[in-house]
Amino acid sequence: MDLNITQAEFGVRPPVSKPIPEFLLEVGEEGIRELISKHYDAIKQSDIYHLFPQDDAEFKQAKVNSADFFIQICGGPKYFNTNRGAPQMVGRHAPFRIDAKARITWLELYKPLLEELKDKGVTERSLYSFWRYLDIFSIWMINTPAKSNEI
Repeated sequence: MDLNITQAEFGVRPPVSKPIPEFLLEVGEEGIRELISKHYDAIKQSDIYHLFPQDDAEFKQAKVNSADFFIQICGGPKYFNTNRGAPQMVGRHAPFRIDAKARITWLELYKPLLEELKDKGVTERSLYSFWRYLDIFSIWMINTPAKSNEI
């Protein structure tokens, strides 16, 4: 499966499309929760961990919040809105210095997890739909220009 990462231009927010409904149907809510949990576990071992809660309880809650967001964005119940209010993700991420390099790391950590879902029978159409969302949505989170010697 070829999961390409779109080149991000700082300050440009391209249009983003939500994943197709089949993604949630194929993966299920618990599958999304597992996907997000594994992604966060990978983040904890990465060079972007400093962007995430360092307290174990807060980190665990961040997994829940993120899963709630992705379930909602994929067409499921509005868990995020119910528990945290409107997503407003650009604003929620504003306190963190997210550059293009951090975005790429964040995306790269998803790749093996999406391959696992493919191996479990999730269709490539659904996986690409979710990937396209992650790829473009993550551009919106970049709020710090890359250093001249990076990217």
